[in-house]
Amino acid sequence: MGGNNANNKDTRVSREQLYEEVWAEPMTTVALKYKVSSSFLARICTRLKVPRPQRGYWAMYATGKRPKKPPLPAASPGDELEWARDGYARVAQLPPPQVPQDGSRNKSRRRSLPQQHPLLEGFKELMTGAGEDRNGFLKPKKYLIADIIVSKESLDRAIEVANTLYLSFEKRGHSVILAPYGQNLHRYEVEQREKGGRRNEHYYPDLWSTSRPTVVFIGTVAFGVTIFEMSENVEVEHQDGKYTRVSELPLKKPRRYESYSWRSMSDLPSRRFCVQVYSPYQRVTWMRQWRESKTGDFPRKLADLVKDLEAETANIVKRFEEGERQAEIERQRREEERRRQALEEAERRRIKAIKDSRDELSDIIKAWAKAKRIEEFFADVEHRIADLEDKEKTAVLERLTLARKMVDTTDALKWLTSWKTPEERNNSAK
Repeated sequence: MGGNNANNKDTRVSREQLYEEVWAEPMTTVALKYKVSSSFLARICTRLKVPRPQRGYWAMYATGKRPKKPPLPAASPGDELEWARDGYARVAQLPPPQVPQDGSRNKSRRRSLPQQHPLLEGFKELMTGAGEDRNGFLKPKKYLIADIIVSKESLDRAIEVANTLYLSFEKRGHSVILAPYGQNLHRYEVEQREKGGRRNEHYYPDLWSTSRPTVVFIGTVAFGVTIFEMSENVEVEHQDGKYTRVSELPLKKPRRYESYSWRSMSDLPSRRFCVQVYSPYQRVTWMRQWRESKTGDFPRKLADLVKDLEAETANIVKRFEEGERQAEIERQRREEERRRQALEEAERRRIKAIKDSRDELSDIIKAWAKAKRIEEFFADVEHRIADLEDKEKTAVLERLTLARKMVDTTDALKWLTSWKTPEERNNSAK
């Protein structure tokens, strides 16, 4: 964006251009050009990961010193590529998935790991203050967190399972993060009922859902990871606004007044977990689950999960490439369909233009012929009034003048000039 079009609200400023500008002139000068404050422009630089001169840089520059200019770092997937003053900014996209090379994990495997994975920092505090859905699963108010669905009773163990699994990935050199912004990575639907539902059953779960999936990158191949507590269908008693398992009801002592209650079947948290791993790519349908058959199977039962996914990368890449190939075929088919429809529409307009032009010419000829007959009528009147008295002749001539004004011209050249040819009609319709 140059100074000449800085007032244009629709223009966009790339990271590269902003980087060059803030190192060419003081921030206040650049900010003035864009009609924003220097502090606002500094925040834009931070958001776009554009390094900017520190305080005192231009004073040193004026004395002839040349402080080192840091390079512009490459944008990571999800980073904004531009300052969009109006609308949405473009973001850096993930590279297409490729099968990892055999030696790609060696360096990452030797790095030290934290005791708790960064995705789980503050997670317990956030979930502890969350409400519950009608089946007893926690519903935090925040949506940009690790994809874990759990009840309050199983929260601590869910964090333990997630931490062990995430660090197992990191130990093998695979980053576990929230999906980068703007990557079109999708979350697979969760069926928390351990035995699923009946066929054609209408079921409307009230489960919490994260706004961006939790993903692990094995090389450039992304896998979505959801950890959820399964529910089981059990007999419950509803009393005082709460469902309680019948098997956990305390022995009732006879009371003079009993509160109203009833029993039914309901899906409640089972305290057993499922790890659901899936492909988040739009055109790749793939999902696997690891389930606890009894409480406490995890994390021991997840020992081979990481290696299983490493072996699955080639399959995901193959499916992704096939999906892209099919998408390209579909794109070409739609493009061909658009061209066909455009040709059909052009031919329809051409035929309609010919018909409309022919009809207009026919109407012009008919109208001209009618006007010609009327003109002959007027000429006959003019011939006949020659023998009238002056007073009577004047009155008839006045009426004749008024009558002529109500009739179209009989000038054939003027009629033809107003006629539109088929080409003129076709061009005006485009």
